[in-house]
Amino acid sequence: MSTAPFDPLDPHRPVAHLRPPRNWINDPNGLAFHDGHYHVCYQYNPYGARHENMHWGHFRSPDLLSWEPLPLALAPTPGGEDADGCFSGNAVSDGDRLIAFYSALREDRWYQPVTTATSRDGGRTFRPRGALIVPEPPDGCTMYRDPYVWRDGDRWRMLVGAALADGRGAALLYDSPDLENWTYRGPFCAGTPQPVGSGDRYTGEGWECPQYLPAPSGRRGALIFSAWDAHDGPRCSVALTGRQTGDVFEAGAPVLLDHGPDCYAPALLRAPGGRWLLWGWSWEAREADWAAQDGWAGTLTLPREISLPQDGSLHQRPAAELLALRGDHTVHAQGRVTGADPVELGEVGRSFDLTARLDPSGEARLRLVTSADSSEYLDISLAPATGHLIVDRDRASLDARARGGSYRMPCPAGRPVDLRVVVDHSIAEIFLTATGQVLTLRFYPTGQAPWRLQARSAPGAGLGYAVDAWELLPLVVKDQSGDVEQLERRTA
Repeated sequence: MSTAPFDPLDPHRPVAHLRPPRNWINDPNGLAFHDGHYHVCYQYNPYGARHENMHWGHFRSPDLLSWEPLPLALAPTPGGEDADGCFSGNAVSDGDRLIAFYSALREDRWYQPVTTATSRDGGRTFRPRGALIVPEPPDGCTMYRDPYVWRDGDRWRMLVGAALADGRGAALLYDSPDLENWTYRGPFCAGTPQPVGSGDRYTGEGWECPQYLPAPSGRRGALIFSAWDAHDGPRCSVALTGRQTGDVFEAGAPVLLDHGPDCYAPALLRAPGGRWLLWGWSWEAREADWAAQDGWAGTLTLPREISLPQDGSLHQRPAAELLALRGDHTVHAQGRVTGADPVELGEVGRSFDLTARLDPSGEARLRLVTSADSSEYLDISLAPATGHLIVDRDRASLDARARGGSYRMPCPAGRPVDLRVVVDHSIAEIFLTATGQVLTLRFYPTGQAPWRLQARSAPGAGLGYAVDAWELLPLVVKDQSGDVEQLERRTA
């Protein structure tokens, strides 16, 4: 059992991003709207801040703003099919049942077959099936895990992430009339590793956590997966848009779902009104011993509304409900900066929601300064000549245990750029409003001075700006200290 104290004054712990008070979390799992609530589960180690002892933690919410921790949804069964861990999967709402589909881990086999657990009390307790619903992977697999189930008309369909012996990553397709009996239909989509985005990112040897966003009639859909390599492990999150023809998804070129370094294993939730939501896992970008000392590691991203415009692109934005988390309007600044001298825009707290319209005539940036002497800062830059937005965290922490690096995403040139930037202590999510692209990264400021915003431009360039920032209020989470108590109730 973890004995790490919960420190509400931890300067790096997010307050508007969902996570338990302590310990390790990774992939969002079991996302479903059921019994009037959004259900969000996640990979969870109740014993410490490292990746081991995988259970499913569980929150639910009526509105995405106030969250109730529920007892652990899944725990390994000693001697059972999931004896060494309840790994990733999803959940579906079927009448009064909330059914979790997940990967059953046992160290004596290389693959992770699919099993289930069912709740009939609104997600408060789950009864494990015990047996496997898909006992063996198809021939020719070298990786097999992470089911995703959805309703398709009068039947159910399931994808399972895989790596194939011929070198392709794949999402394998099954179908069922009743959620009990499953028939393998072959690869839904598969492909050899190919470049995606900028830098050295590829679609991977294996496709983890496949998710499917079905197309409206006659339109394009999207297959989302997390690119994984046997040697390097998790790489990046990828989206393929295309059309489903029978049992096959005909995909176009891959694109990055998130252009940052710190978003992986995104998962979908089909919300009321035909809306789709997405959460990802944002891992730590600091040394593991530092996180373990603080007693927690990992957070979920903000919930994002995800859609497919008619042009076939993939569009993301923060869920509309999050506007209710805006508190005091702390910055309202409009003007133009030229030359080397920055313009001070105002102070912000460690958790804020910002909108900006930026009109650069050359290289220009917004700078979040986090130390009194201005030596520690995070830069969000526009480079019109190359058509990129660049986020640089090389000077974002003076602690050598934090990772640096700069990351970019394509940005329209020749016209003003609209941004939504949400910063929450140690996580920043930067959205391009026009294109729906997003870049997520973690950073760990050490400065104790008030944070402030600056507008800056390169010599010979200029930047027109209109910037507004609001305090970002915390989520309301009932019983913040409840995770250890819940484990004791679950295993008593």
